[in-house]
Order: sequence, then structure tokens, then C-alpha cells
Amino acid sequence: MQNTLVVDVIWWVPAGIAFVGILFGVLVHMIYDRIRGSAALHQASNIKAEARRSAENTAREAEILARSEVVKARENFEQEVTTRRTELLAMEDRLMQREVNLDRRVTLVDKKEQTLEDKLAEADQQRGALKEAEATLHKLHENLRAKLQETAALPRDEARRQLLAQVEEEVRNETAQLIRRSQQQARATAEVEARAVILQAIERYAAPVVNEAAVCAVTLPNEEMKGRIIGREGRNIRAIEQACGVQIVIDDTPGVVQISSFDPIRREVARLTMEQLVADGRIQPARIEEVVAKIQHDLDEVMLKAAEQAVGELGLQGFAPEVLRLLGRLKFRQSYAQNVLAHSVETARLMGLMAADLGLNPQLAKRVGLLHDIGKALGHEVEGSHAVLGAEFLKRQGEVEQVYTAVGSHHHEMEGDNIYSALAGAADAITAARPGARVENTELFIKRLAELEALATHLPGVEKAYAFQAGRELRVFVEPRKVDDAGALKLARELGRRIEQELKYPGQIRIVVVRETRFVEFAR
Repeated sequence: MQNTLVVDVIWWVPAGIAFVGILFGVLVHMIYDRIRGSAALHQASNIKAEARRSAENTAREAEILARSEVVKARENFEQEVTTRRTELLAMEDRLMQREVNLDRRVTLVDKKEQTLEDKLAEADQQRGALKEAEATLHKLHENLRAKLQETAALPRDEARRQLLAQVEEEVRNETAQLIRRSQQQARATAEVEARAVILQAIERYAAPVVNEAAVCAVTLPNEEMKGRIIGREGRNIRAIEQACGVQIVIDDTPGVVQISSFDPIRREVARLTMEQLVADGRIQPARIEEVVAKIQHDLDEVMLKAAEQAVGELGLQGFAPEVLRLLGRLKFRQSYAQNVLAHSVETARLMGLMAADLGLNPQLAKRVGLLHDIGKALGHEVEGSHAVLGAEFLKRQGEVEQVYTAVGSHHHEMEGDNIYSALAGAADAITAARPGARVENTELFIKRLAELEALATHLPGVEKAYAFQAGRELRVFVEPRKVDDAGALKLARELGRRIEQELKYPGQIRIVVVRETRFVEFAR
């Protein structure tokens, strides 16, 4: 029994150990399963959270993308709306412009229809008048036939002659009435159209008014220069006045010397001479004559360039050199205080505009307008009307007949039926009639001075004559070889007598006759 017990103990010990091992294994397995399940749950929870976060991020990105698409779609829509609105505005402007053009065309069509109706009415009137004339002629023919039948005793040729004579007289009367009626209608229409053409030309062109005075001033660097200009015993100032034909006024005005002359060319020569002498400092009679000669030559170039500039501005060409030279002299000429070259250019432009409206040659019209007063450049040298003088000069220079005929007849001083002469007269009147364009008193004053000088220069032995002090003094230079001292005194008296008889002037005129002898020799 003890052995059995030992055996049982020996059997139960391993069996217990095995049971304990199995139990431990089951327990370990259960613990492992629980741990693994907990880890799986934790992992599943993590996965779920990660999935939730991913879903939220995806949803957020989708929302952001959707908002971006919405903004982009809105911008595209607004841009498209703006584009459409711009296109609609442009289309509306085009439609309005088309409507305006359509209104203009409708107005033009209405005017043309009115004109056509007027012409049709006129044609109907003429047709009615013609029918009346035909009826009258037929009646007259019947009367003549009856009369011829009554006077059948007349020869055949005599009867035919009487019939033709009476018919011719009746037709002549009817024709004269129709012509008179047509002339009246044409005169009324021409007046309206002429006003329209002139007004349109005035509206399309406007030029400034250029007036010049008869006195200019030269600024001096110091008061000492006045004494040098006067010279010893006044020889320098006398040399300048004699060479330039002007009067130099030196008064108490500080730093200024005034030059007076009604002739703008002489005044300009004297001014430039004075400025060059003051700048150079060498003021003596020989130097004065040298400078005056040079200034006159340079001024000729200036006038030629002014003429070429005027021709270029008008787009003209083909002028003779003498024509350009004389045209340039108008730069320093005034008519009623109006610059003649500027007036001629303005007249040419107006004539070109009116000629274009009338279907004439604008270039030919501009040529006539530019040259219409060229005779004024000869006014102080040759007696006669400036229009006639200009026409004769242009004819000698080879200008076409239409040009010199229009120039000569634009003041109706020559015969001519040139349409361009009428345009020249109209344009000339337009430029002269503008307010401030001309001063009549100045022109009359200059004309009186020119007549005074011309009266002296036509006497034998007179070399040159200048009017000073507004015509109150006339200085005459004679040729010493032709006029002696006694002859100079006689010439002064003769000139005074002729001035009293031929000219009208206020106050009195002082006549100074200068006889100067010069001897020139060269030392070699």
C-alpha cells in the first residue's frame, strides 16, 4: 500500500505537473489572445482615426478646390460679362454712328430731292413757257398764212421773206425773255453760292494780322557810344543817314538810338548797320559805307529766302529769279500798315480754297493770289497803278496769260474776263476787311512821303532824296558834276515851288539840298 501510494504519488506528480503546464499554457494563450485583441482594437482605432483624419483632409481639400473653382468660374463669368458689355457698347456706338450717318444721308437725300423738285418745277415752267411760245408761234403762223392767202397777189419769194422776218422777230423776242429770266435766276443763285464759297474759305483759313511801325530802336551798350555814333562835327551820323536814307534820333533816352523812316527796307538796313557798327566799334564814314553795302547784299538774300519760303508754303514752283527777288521785297513793304508779303500769302490761300470749291485750278489760283500785289514792290520806283505795273512785269518774265491778266484786272484797272481776277479781288477784300488788318491813315501818310521823294528824284541832277520828320523835311543829294552851288540853290527853289503846286501837306516843308564832292585815289 505504501508502494501503491508511492506509485500513485509518482503518477500524480507528473500528471499534476502536466496539468499545471496545460493550464498555464491555456492561461498564457488566453492572455496572448486578449493582448492581441487589445492591440488589434488599438490598431483598428488608430486606423479609424487615421481614416477619419484622411477623410477630413480630403474633404477640406475638396472644399478648397471647389471654392477655387467657384472663384475662377466667377472671374471668368465677370470677365466674359465685361467683354460682352464692351462689345455691346462698341456695337451701340457703331449703331449710333450709323444712325448719324443715316440721318446725314437722309438729310442729303432730302436736299437732293428738294433740288430735284425745284429743277423739275423749273423745267415744268420752262416747258410751259415753251408750249405757250409754240402756241403763240402756231397762232402767228396761222395768221400769217391767212394774211398771205388774202395777199396772194404777192410774189412767192416776197411772201416767204415776210413770213421768215416776222417769225424771226417773234422768236427773238421770246428768246430774249427766256435769256433775261435765266440771267436773273443765275444771278440770284450765283450770289448765294458765292457767299457760301467765301464764308467757307474764311472759316477754313485764318491768319494773324501783322502791322509794323515806322520807328525802330537800337540798344547801345553805354552812353559813350552815342558820341561815337555822332562823330566829330556829326560826320558819322550824317554818313549813316546819307547812306541809308533814314533819320537817326538821339535824345536823352538812356542806351537807345531811334531810327525813323517810312521805308521799311531803309529802316531795316539802318538798324542792322547800326547794330553791326556798335558791335564792331569801328565807326567812321568809310567803314559805314562798307557795312551798308554788305547789309544791303545780305538783306537781298533774306528777302529772296522769304520769297522762296512763301512759295514753298503754298506748294508752288516755276518762278523766274527776278519774280522771286521782287516778291521778296514785299517782306519789307506795307499796305495800309499791313505786311504785303503776309497779305499776299493769305490771299493765295483763300483763293486756293475758293478755287477748289468752284472746281477751278487751285495751284493757278494760289499763283495769282501770291503775285497779285507784286507791283507794290515797284511802286516807289515806277509811276502807275501797282496792278498794271505787276501785270506788265509778270508778262515780261514769261508768266502765263491767265496769271498776269488776273493780276492786272483784280482792281478793274485793266480789261479782262478772267475768273481768277474776280477771285483775287474777293480774297484781297477779305484780307483787308478783317478788323485791325489795315490802317488807312498810315497808308496815306506813307503815300504822301513817297510822292514827296518821287517829286524830287525826277528833277535833273538829283541823285537821291529822302523825306524825314514825318514829311516836314526833304533832304536831296545832287550829283556835284552836274549841279554846281548856284544850281543847287536854284533846284531847291524849283523843288519848293513844285511841292506847293502839286502836293497837299500840312504846315511847311524844309528842303535841304546837299552837294558833296569826293576825290578818291589809291596808293600802290
